Amino acid sequence: MVLRAVIFDLYGTLIRAVEEVSDSTVSEYLVRRGYDVSPQQFHVSFAFTALVDYPRRGHNSWRDFLGQVLEKLGVVVDEDTLRGLVEMFEGCRYELYPDALNAVSRVKDLGLKTAIATTAPKFMFYEYLEPIKRYLDLIITGFEVGCDKSNPRMYAKIIEQLGAQPGEVVVVGDDPILDVEIPLRMGMHAILLDRRARYGRGVREYRLIAKNLSEAVTIIEELLGAFDS
Repeated sequence: MVLRAVIFDLYGTLIRAVEEVSDSTVSEYLVRRGYDVSPQQFHVSFAFTALVDYPRRGHNSWRDFLGQVLEKLGVVVDEDTLRGLVEMFEGCRYELYPDALNAVSRVKDLGLKTAIATTAPKFMFYEYLEPIKRYLDLIITGFEVGCDKSNPRMYAKIIEQLGAQPGEVVVVGDDPILDVEIPLRMGMHAILLDRRARYGRGVREYRLIAKNLSEAVTIIEELLGAFDS
């Protein structure tokens, strides 16, 4: 068996938030405009739209996405209110982690294919990948597969499109379930990215773990060496 590909998680792994809109900010805005939406209600509807509706329907803009969020809440807002809400979210900003470009390019230099797996709508993040796009073979979101990332079907689709077998793939990400447990159950290798040293000793006892992407690529190099020996 050889190593053929690396699948990267997106948020918390390759990119991070610089400016976000809080649920309470949205709630305060809507209440001022005469619409009774609590922070928790907005949060749940936003998550449902991202995890359930987007994989089924696809959304190409904040206007489309937020319109669906409000529809789920049974709230019909005026055009000016919707425009203001869209402008708030269009002000969200993300950036690549400082170690992302070097890590993804190193993986390509190793002769491996690269992919991103995320449930998130592409319009929310695609522009921030510009520096690393040339090093990516595949970007899969929930819409391309019709499910969220917790469904093994997403990984299965990526593996198929990469032309690999599960044992030939490494997943790198910061979520112990989505990026480690599910891939391991499917027969893949997995590296838990623990940038903030959040996970305790028990996790370290049975998982490959890295404190940054540079360390994760070093582990991948070691795996390649083990395959070659």
